[in-house]
Parts: sequence; structure tokens; C-alpha cells
Amino acid sequence: MITTLLISVLVITAIAMVLAILMVIADATVGNYGEVHININQKKDLTVRGGQPLLKALNNEGVFIPSACGGRGSCGLCKVRVIEGGGAYLPTELPWISDEEKKENVRLSCQFKVKNDVSIMIPEELFSVRQFETKVESLVDLTHDIKQVRLKLIDPPTIDCKAGQFVQFQVPEYELTDEMVYRAYSMASIPSDNTHVELEIRQVPNGICTTYVHQHLKEGDTVSINGPYGDFFLRDTDRDMICIAGGSGMAPLKSIILDMAEKKSTRKVRYFFGARSKRDLFLLDEMKAIEKDMPSFKFIPALSEPLEEDNWDGEVGLITDVVGRLTENASESEAYLCGSPGMIDACIKVLKELGMPEERIYYDKFA
Repeated sequence: MITTLLISVLVITAIAMVLAILMVIADATVGNYGEVHININQKKDLTVRGGQPLLKALNNEGVFIPSACGGRGSCGLCKVRVIEGGGAYLPTELPWISDEEKKENVRLSCQFKVKNDVSIMIPEELFSVRQFETKVESLVDLTHDIKQVRLKLIDPPTIDCKAGQFVQFQVPEYELTDEMVYRAYSMASIPSDNTHVELEIRQVPNGICTTYVHQHLKEGDTVSINGPYGDFFLRDTDRDMICIAGGSGMAPLKSIILDMAEKKSTRKVRYFFGARSKRDLFLLDEMKAIEKDMPSFKFIPALSEPLEEDNWDGEVGLITDVVGRLTENASESEAYLCGSPGMIDACIKVLKELGMPEERIYYDKFA
């Protein structure tokens, strides 16, 4: 009995070893796709190394596709249409691809590997995305876990962007990553200062980019970014605005509101900002200063779990509850939201209950 069991174990082990060897051989031979060609919008042809994700192949050639998660397949932003050479969908793509997008051959470029010649379509505006070399001009701790990073553009020296858009921040190899990676961050700076980019980066435990920024980045360091990206920007209407954010979701809304104040906008804006306790609030003085310069603007911070030592006399509760409590009717307004998926979904629900059409709710949902 024992002998039979030992023989079975040895046979299974041998089979596993053979399969492992075959996989190594396959990766070195069958997996070596050589050079392949990518045609973009029937205008631009690239020759790249086959077998790599489309997102990475394009990035290496200076064609940048937005990706909030840096190519991990967790944000669903890096979609492109593959006109020819697509092949079957991978399971990792399907959660992000709707039935309508399947009909249009839309693929998730971070998961789709270029194994043969392909023809793709991307939005024309992505051709204007640029890689920028920058210098860290200042680092400021806004809270215990949010750091303000101010970058001076070196090459090119200026950026043309809209308030609310984002850039991708590149992180070099270091102890948490053996290759260069990038993450998306909204710009908090005013667009008229086109020689700087300001980011507000929140520490995420074991986050590759946030750990690098909070523990390794120093003033004077050089940083590569690319952008601008995104359709989270102020719409050209005269409707009253409801803005809602929490944490580092402050960044794009700060940019939008600073831009409006500079342009002497008279649109009515109520900005609801949610935090857990007082130590999570920041830029209060700056928001109050904008209130003085822009009479139609009102900043409403709220704490969900104020501490006794906070001596807080402002609004208390989840930010969605505060919005519902202080808003009677939102049917003629439009909204701008920035935060986690859970917060965004909860805010959309409340705003719809207050009469706001969903097509007038614009948001930047963090991955």
C-alpha cells in the first residue's frame, strides 16, 4: 500500500516537472513572437516586440493610454478598439467590457497582448499627450497621510491642460518594484500656471507609488510624468454646482474652483468635503480665502467621526447625509464628485433622489 502511494507521488512529481519544463520551453520559443506591427488610426505605424501588453508597447513608443492603476487591470480605463488582429477576449478583460463594447471590439490594453500585427483606434486627443521631465520643487505634508508634491516642468517647459484632468506619475525601480511603474493622479494646480503641476498623494499601505513618494522622494529629485488625460472638467453651463469629495479627492476640485475664481465666475458652487476627524481636514484656510474672493462659492466640511479633542462645531455625519440634509432640490443643478468607488456610488444615489438627472453628474472615480 505504502509502495503504491510512493510510486503515485513520484509519478505525479515527474509529470509536474515535465510540464514545468515544457512551459519554460514554450515561453522561450512559442512565446517569442519577434517583431510585430501596430497600426494606429490608419495614420501611424509602430514596430514593437511581440508578446507584451498593448498598453506597455504603446507607452514605450511614446503613445500614452490613460490607466489609473498603472496596467494592473483594476481600473478599466485603458480601453482601445482593436480593428484587426484582436483574437479572443481574456477573462481579465471581461469584467470591464460591456456587450456594446464587445460589438465594437473594444479591448483592455493592459491585458491584451500583442502577439501578431494589429490595427487599433484611439481618441485623437491622445496624440497630444506628452512625456514631461520635471523637478520636485516642494513637498508639503497636508495631513498625516496626504503629501502635496509640486513639480516644476523642465522638458517640455509648459503643459496645456483643463482644470480637473490628471497625469501619470512614473516611479523608478526601487525596493517594492523591479520595473518602472506609473500611477494616475489628478492635478490640483491652476491651469494658468502652466509651468507647474501640483499633486496631492495619499499614503496607501504598501502602495508602490505612494510609498515611494512618502518615504523616498526628495526636493530636487527628477520625476517623469505624462498627460494630460481625462474628461473630468467643468462643463460650460450656468447651472448651480454641487461638488463632493473626500481625502485626496480634493485635488481636481481644487483645480476647478481655483480656475473659476481666477476667471471671476458667478456660478453658485457648494463644495461638500468629507473627512473622518479634524486631522484629516486640510486647505481650510485656502478654501475660506476663495469664499471671500468668490461670493458665490461655499465650502462645507463635515466630519463623520469627530474626536472629543477636535472641538468640532461644523457639520457631522457621512458626507452623503450632509448633502441630503442641506439640499432641498437638485433637479436644476449639476454635480462634480471625486473619491472612492463606494463614495461616488453613494453620492450618485443621493443626488438622484434629490432630483438630479444622472447625465449631469460628473465624477472622477479612484481605482
